[in-house]
Parts: sequence; C-alpha cells; structure tokens
Amino acid sequence: ELDNAGQPTQKIVETRRRAEFITPIPKPRKRKGSTEQASLLFDEGKDLSTQEQQYDHTAIINGVRLQVDQWRRLPNPSQWQVTPETARLLQHWRHHRFSGIRPFFCQVEAAETAIWLTEVARHTGSGGKRFLDHLANANHDANPELMRLALKLATGAGKTTVMAMLIAWQTINAVRHPQSKRFTRGFLIVAPGLTIKDRLRVLQPNDPDSYYQSRELVPGDMLADLERARIIITNFHAFKLRERIDLSKGGRSLLQGRGEALNTVETEGQMLQRVMPGLMGMKNLLVINDEAHHCYREKPGEELEGELKGDEKKEAEKNKEAARLWISGLEAVNRKLGVARVIDLSATPFFLSGSGYAEGTLFPWTLSDFSLMDAIECGIVKLPRVPVADNIPGGEMPRFRNLWEHIRTRMPKKGRGKAQPLDPLSLPVELQTALEAIYGHYRKTFDLWKAAGIRVPPCFIVICNNTSTSKLVYDFISGFHRENENGSTTLENGRLALFRNFDEHGNQFPRPRTLLIDSEQLESGDALDKNFRAMATEEIERFRREIIERTGDRRQAENITDQDLLREVMNTVGKLGRLGDSIRCVVSVSMLTEGWDANTVTHVLGVRAFGTQLLCEQVIGRALRRQSYDLNEENLFNVEYADVLGIPFDFTGKPVVAPPRPPRETIQVKA
Repeated sequence: ELDNAGQPTQKIVETRRRAEFITPIPKPRKRKGSTEQASLLFDEGKDLSTQEQQYDHTAIINGVRLQVDQWRRLPNPSQWQVTPETARLLQHWRHHRFSGIRPFFCQVEAAETAIWLTEVARHTGSGGKRFLDHLANANHDANPELMRLALKLATGAGKTTVMAMLIAWQTINAVRHPQSKRFTRGFLIVAPGLTIKDRLRVLQPNDPDSYYQSRELVPGDMLADLERARIIITNFHAFKLRERIDLSKGGRSLLQGRGEALNTVETEGQMLQRVMPGLMGMKNLLVINDEAHHCYREKPGEELEGELKGDEKKEAEKNKEAARLWISGLEAVNRKLGVARVIDLSATPFFLSGSGYAEGTLFPWTLSDFSLMDAIECGIVKLPRVPVADNIPGGEMPRFRNLWEHIRTRMPKKGRGKAQPLDPLSLPVELQTALEAIYGHYRKTFDLWKAAGIRVPPCFIVICNNTSTSKLVYDFISGFHRENENGSTTLENGRLALFRNFDEHGNQFPRPRTLLIDSEQLESGDALDKNFRAMATEEIERFRREIIERTGDRRQAENITDQDLLREVMNTVGKLGRLGDSIRCVVSVSMLTEGWDANTVTHVLGVRAFGTQLLCEQVIGRALRRQSYDLNEENLFNVEYADVLGIPFDFTGKPVVAPPRPPRETIQVKA
C-alpha cells in the first residue's frame, strides 16, 4: 500500500493495485440529433478540464483487465473464441516448460489484451463493444487517420519480448488464414533512436539472437511460418523527407536560373521506398511503436503548459517537432499502403509538454497497464533507493535528491560549441560532493563484484542537461589535458580513480573506462583512442561477423566507422568479450533516457532538471534491468538495487542505509 505522498506504508494489500490515471476524455463520434448539448465540466481534482477538452480519472484499463482475467480463467480452449493457432500460442506461453526465463505474467497479459481486443471482444456483446467504442472514439479525437492501441509496460519488464509475441501471433495466423483481414505478416517497427533500433534486431527471425527461438516463444513446428514475416525496423527520423540531390547554394542557383524554385526534396512515396522497401506492395500493415510517448498528433489550440521558459520551452518545442515527424510518417504509410492497427508500447504513454494536452496525462487509447510500482513489487526490476553517504549529513540529503535546483544557476546554459570553455575542476561544490558520495558507494560495489569473481565491472551513469555540462563532468571524472600559456598541455587526471581514462604516467588507456555519449561526441569521431582498434581486434572482428550474419552485407562489415564502433561499445556495456566490457562509467545527455538496456548499471546521478515524474521514471529506468533472473531457494528472485542521487522520484524519497551486495554471476549458455 502507498500513502497519499506515494510512499510505502509497509501494509500488504492482497488485491492487485488498480490503474489510476488522469486522461483526456474522448468525445463520441456520433451524436443523435443535430444540436449538441453543453456538457458539464467534470472536476478531476487538478483543474485541467475546459469546455474544449475535459479530463477524468480513467477506469477503462481496470474494466479491460477484469474482462481479460475472466477470459483467461476459462478452462477449455474452445471457449476462448480465438483461432486454433492463437489458442496454441496462449497455451505455450502459459504452460510450456521453458529451459530459460519463462515470459513474465505482465508480458503475457499485454499480448492477451491485444488478442482479446482483436479476436474476442466483438463476440462478447455490449461488454466488449464498450471498449472497442472507447478505442475508436479516442483515436477519432487524437489520431483521426490511425487506429492505435497502447500497452503500458514498466521499464525493465520486457517490451521487446511482447513485440516478439505479437509478431508471432499475427504472422502465424496470417500465414494459415491468408484471407483474414485481422492478421498480417507485414510489420513496421518504429523506434525513437538508433540505440533502440540496434537492440530490436532480435525481432528478425534470422537474427543470431532471435527471440522466437532463443526464448522459446514459438513452438518448434510453428517456427517455419515466421520466416514468412516481413519486418522493417527503423527510427522515426527516417520519415523526414530528404534532398534527392546534394546541391550547393551556387549550384542550385545555376540550375534554377530564372525559372521556378527547384524541388529537390523526395516525395512521400520515395521516402517510403527508402525506409521500408521490403514492405512496398503489402497491405494491412501492423505498426509497432517502441517508446511511443514520442508519437502523437499535436492538439491545435491553446497551450496548456502555460508560459514555458528557457530549457523547458526548448524541450517542449523539441517534443512537438519529434511527435509531428513521427505521426506524419505513420499517416503517410497509412495513405500509401494501409495500416490495420498501430500498437504502442511504452513505460510512460503520457502526453509530453508541447502536445496541447495537459502534460503527464495518459494516452486515452491505453488499455493495459503494468506499472513500475507493480514491477518493483514483483521483483522483476531492481529496487531504486537513495544511498546514505558518509560525506552527506542526513539533514542535507533532500538537497542532493533534487540536486539540480541547487546548482542550476552555476552550470553552463548552452551546449558545446556555443559556450565559453569552462574549468572542469570548478564544478559547484554540491555537484562534486554528490559525485564523490555516490562514487564512494560505487567503489565498494566494484570491490565486491571483483572479490566475487564477476568479470565485468558495475556501471555508473550520469545524465546531464546539455553537452557542455556532460563534457565538464566527463573531464572531472576521467581526466583531461589543460592547455598552458606556452601551448603545452598538462594532464589533470580524473578525480574518481576507478573512472580514469589515463594511467599515472599520463598515457591514455586504449580501452576506455569512462565513456562520453552525446550527439556531438558520436558525430565527432574523436571519442575512441587511436590505439582502440588495435587493442580490440578480436571484439571488432566479432562485431564484423555479427554484421555479416545479420545483414549479409560484407562491405558494411568491412567499413565500420568510429561512430559505429562507439555505438557498439555503448550497446555492449557489461557484456564480457564485447567492445563495451571495460566501461565503468557513462556520461550522457539525453541518449540514455530510454532504450539503453545494460543490466550492470548499479548507480545513477542526475545533473539536469526533472520537471515530471515521467522523466524521472525514464532515467531511473536505465538502472532497473535485473542482472540475474535465477530463482533462489524460495523460488523467488533475489532483490537487486539501483542507487540513485539527483533524481526526485517519488519511490526513492527516503534515504536508506545501503550496504552494497555482491551479485550472483550470470552465465549465458547458447545452443
């Protein structure tokens, strides 16, 4: 049980936690009669509702959950009102003796919700019709060209597995019932960035680590049907219309002469041919949006966020631009090819600032919820906590929980390239204290892992507000060369010894211990030491073999750029024998707020504003993926912790004495 402040009361409640959210109320599509009656404003307790847009506490998720629970309890598959193929998959997910991790209840429930709404609800009379009507009305209001269904699943609860289950269900049914419009074997999976796009390759049936086989998500005799699936994985930035020919300003003037302005931008059709050539000619596609809270049609009219300023205003504009590009791309796919349904997967399917809806209100087409609190209580993610530090008196702790409020005026306002050079050793004393405090705890964890024979280090991540701050923190942590007046340089070694990238003689380690990840660093190509390729020959060769196995493109494997290498280092943090296995600390701007799934993260420090619990949950989520899924003697998971400072998340409110624990080493065995 949680109290009104969101803190645990230590009282155990036997029933499942209800889904409680505020959401925009969709207007019905059809009204009887020609006149509209003025509706009474409903007070949802937050003063959000207006005549133009009302908000309410949603009960729809709890209603769907009840229906799916009752349907699941039906003992005879002939009562389920699904195809024989769907019934076989449901029995497999629920009862198969898995050799590895069996699908979690929340993963099966998410897939069951999509199945129930697609195959069962229309047969259940007014009960099912109510939910289908709600979904239709919500989409008519917010996404008039698309039919979306959002499944809310906590960070670390395994959204990728749910995607694989949905693809298997749709593909096998489409192959065996080719005339049915309810099923498809064409899938467009859209991610918010390259990090997630790289990780989602396990959804391709021919990938070496494909989930269908490695996680036993499909019975052996059905695996061949999955080869018929056509799956395109892209990031939403690919929807931006590009220049077809690269022209300088002078060249454009020369070609144009005195005629009309040259149109050198690709058409929608050309964009789709570039992004998803394997799906051209197919109809009835299923789109799966990962981290779908970035995708919405902006509500025209009055802004509800009030007068935003500074970073908040820039963030709202950035959110708006990204959402517009993503939703416009999907609408183009629908116009040209036809989209049967969009399934949104997100831990936080809430409207962002700049959307025209009240920030933090739930997408009204969300019909399934497994919250972070549920995931923490079930033990399928780590438990976030604020460690007590020796160098911070108890009374000072609230200041370090919301660190940014106390240092923001003394931090750079602009990114690198725009700001004046600053001295990394002049970081605000509160920030230095916080870094040293959480590092002291990390050092004990590091020693415990080493003593336990764990061959990769725990990972510490720092999330910053802009590229200037991230570079300052990175230099403070890992070391930097200070330029002298005579043009020479002097090494200032990192202040946190385990994270230094230089030895005591000033030589750079070929395998970095601390990594700076931001857009400028990725593009600059100077993030990796010149000796890195020589020292990591074996791992790079393994990366090449994987590229060939995955794509069949030998040329791509031979021409690996430094950006490719850096991205692979980031994606393989904590994985023995891979490029990222030496990384102990990652300093980032926003690239780690979602999609990065290293399971060795034990410590997180926030050095930025956290205006909403949504952002807090996204950042803390990077540390919540469990390292071990082995069951203990009581048939439960052992508790694992994530130590958090500088992030004012509700559940981590009270500091706790936090002795580090050695983990159990996980050995992955592949057939």
